[in-house]
Amino acid sequence: MAAKKVIETKNLSKVFKNGEIEVHALTDVNIFIEEGEFVAIMGASGSGKSTLLNILGCLDKPTEGEYYLDGVFVNDLNKNQLAAIRNQKIGFIFQSYNLLSRTTALENVALPLIYNRTGKFSNAEEHAKKALEKVGLENRIYHKTNQLSGGEQQRVAIARALVNDPAIILSDEATGNLDSKASIDVADLFVKLNDQGKTILMITHEPDIGQFAKRMIYMRDGRVLTDEFIKNRNTKESAMRELELTAK
Repeated sequence: MAAKKVIETKNLSKVFKNGEIEVHALTDVNIFIEEGEFVAIMGASGSGKSTLLNILGCLDKPTEGEYYLDGVFVNDLNKNQLAAIRNQKIGFIFQSYNLLSRTTALENVALPLIYNRTGKFSNAEEHAKKALEKVGLENRIYHKTNQLSGGEQQRVAIARALVNDPAIILSDEATGNLDSKASIDVADLFVKLNDQGKTILMITHEPDIGQFAKRMIYMRDGRVLTDEFIKNRNTKESAMRELELTAK
């Protein structure tokens, strides 16, 4: 039985217009991500990876082409439908965490469930606690986010992305604001979550973090240049050894 496609794009293109000037941010992008995959998207600044993530995250629409998310044809959805599909099917993780300060980790993680209209999450606090346990923060549940380290704050953001059991987790430079050790810890957490069955799409500019994924899509000038499985994946142990060597 074929694996379920969580993400599928067909000839996806995005053109930004500035007066007479047209900028082709994406051109004929064809990708698919199956349930249970862990995929990294890499590319230099201006390669189109952030534009692609915005479309895959239902934050923007393509100029041309088709996009299917968990079997739903996204192109024709209105604003309210897009908001609903973002809440129900996507868990976002951002570089800047996007947490509410002066509120606890628990309150931050429970927030998406307040806006969830499916009726699946009657006890938001209990679901939030379980999500925080999954990311190893069971002892920080009642700490306010401004009392947490950067790595811990990103773990809160990951728990928030997990809490509504989304079809896919989209990570936009999640390690960009972290030191090397915290970055490795977050990448290793993604591996563990993927091992538990979570589908993850990660955008990163850091090759050593990208190597934690199972598959790498490399973009250049708005096009997919390569799309291949990673043979020699990074592990927490190998990344830490490399870190120790470079520190000497």
